[in-house]
Amino acid sequence: MIDVQDLTFTYAGTEKPAVRNLRFHIERGEIFGFLGPSGAGKSTTQKILIRLLRDFQGRVVVMDRPLDTWNGAYYERIGVSFEVPNLYQKLTGLENLRYYGSLYHGSKREPQLLLEWVGLEKDGDTLVSQYSKGMRNRLNVARALLHDPELLFMDEPTAGLDPVNARRIKDLIRSEREAGKTIFLTTHNMTVAEELCDRVAFIVDGEISLIDTPRTLKLDYGEPTVRVEYLEEGQTRAQRFPLEGLGENAAFLALLLAQQVQTLHSQEATLETIFIQVTGRSLT
Repeated sequence: MIDVQDLTFTYAGTEKPAVRNLRFHIERGEIFGFLGPSGAGKSTTQKILIRLLRDFQGRVVVMDRPLDTWNGAYYERIGVSFEVPNLYQKLTGLENLRYYGSLYHGSKREPQLLLEWVGLEKDGDTLVSQYSKGMRNRLNVARALLHDPELLFMDEPTAGLDPVNARRIKDLIRSEREAGKTIFLTTHNMTVAEELCDRVAFIVDGEISLIDTPRTLKLDYGEPTVRVEYLEEGQTRAQRFPLEGLGENAAFLALLLAQQVQTLHSQEATLETIFIQVTGRSLT
């Protein structure tokens, strides 16, 4: 769906490139996570891919066509959910969706249905100026889905959302992927990336340092042990055992038989700890 080779971009009036020699590809039907702290180059890359920034170096092909040869038809096939919602404050939520829907030539999804998808079915007749930040973010996601695009760009789609609505948006993103859509997701929230993404790229200071699946990364960088917490003489204690040969480990089996086990966990690394280990940078 997307192939990027040696992508470099420098903003006017600056000498240091915002992104340098980026190389990655995104398969059709994949959720691809672009992960990094603020200022890492995530939004710059997305702006290039949605053609807001044009004067880049390198080669970018989207949907089997060089990006710089696309015309207005490109926007009929992509949907964009910006981190900062681009909505009309003096219109209601429903009026916003109807207006944006009128800009597309093809078939559109029913605005009221989209409001239901993002949990705003009771707020469609409310002015957007009266929406909370989280409500605006959810309406922004609905706006991106209006014309049933095959390629979605989503920038921090769960920012400012409570756990219930964040789960709603994550489930919606999954359902779009299950319907065959491709999703380019930029975030600094590693939990969101870990839950949603088929593959992730770590970007810091405009350069990609690693691309792989979350599962592979956690296996490669995790500690191959099991941590067992158990109750002994009224106190919680813990022991670690190597995963290799665990089923034949006499001490482990004896503990299971003799003690009241409370928890048992493999010691997987989180994406955040892997990011820090690989890049030497935190996400803030």
